[in-house]
Amino acid sequence: MVDLSVKIGSLTLKNPVLTASGCFGIGREYGELYDLSLLGGIVTKTVTLEPRSGNPPPRIWETAAGMLNSIGLANPGVDVFIKEEIPFIKKLDCACIVSVAGKSITEFAAVVGKLDPKKGIDGFELNVSCPNVDSGMAFGTDTVIVAKLVETVRAITKKPLWVKLTPNVTDIVSVARAAINSGADAITAINTLQAMAVDIETGKPQIGNVLSGLSGPAILPVALAKVYLLRQALPETSIIGVGGIANPGDAIAHMIVGANAVQIGSGQFPYPRLPLDVIETVADYCSDREYISASEITNSLKTG
Repeated sequence: MVDLSVKIGSLTLKNPVLTASGCFGIGREYGELYDLSLLGGIVTKTVTLEPRSGNPPPRIWETAAGMLNSIGLANPGVDVFIKEEIPFIKKLDCACIVSVAGKSITEFAAVVGKLDPKKGIDGFELNVSCPNVDSGMAFGTDTVIVAKLVETVRAITKKPLWVKLTPNVTDIVSVARAAINSGADAITAINTLQAMAVDIETGKPQIGNVLSGLSGPAILPVALAKVYLLRQALPETSIIGVGGIANPGDAIAHMIVGANAVQIGSGQFPYPRLPLDVIETVADYCSDREYISASEITNSLKTG
């Protein structure tokens, strides 16, 4: 019997498959299709301090081998999340990581402070791809800001702290190193790539906010490269690979290049049971190679 459990920092997951933030809510709808307890964990839709209505429509556009989205972190705010979602989360029999964002470090800290005492929450994932109102830059593009953010939140919670990185930087490794050195337990890589689409007949953008994020199969090669670079530079760091996973083989590729676990995002839209198929395929892949545990897949790339 293959041991599918994996350790991400101090957190042990029953298997290396999670659902990605923004593509699963907290699992209510998917829970009508299959038993959520089969998952290694879920990452919730991003929660902010105040309610956010999100960006103007259209917010989603299908493109070649992927999709554009510009949701704008629409959510009802942390107080409503606590009242309406925590009761459901408490019943989950898998890890629950809450994605958190804010317009300032103070807002990130306030959200985590409100959520930290709540039962059912196993950790936090800091979404550092959102704009910082103090600098005008995305948090995740500045190592100094990332370090200060992680240090501030680390002082508030003892729960596992993951940092989800943007690929829209020159050097993703330096950002990851700043996060880990400041107290993060793991790195999630990657968020969407900045992108856009244009209607050539009207001359207008296809997305109401003009710029958007590209996800889907098109970004798999980029995601694999970032995970690989992170693993080579930070051999002891827990890494969760995300981006472009459209079939079980894509998930295994993430692990081969260095991911300890994976998150599945937009690949679930056309293929809702994809996370379960990935779990089964990981088990089969290990059995075929006589691996004792799923962890043996991680960083098994053969370059010779």
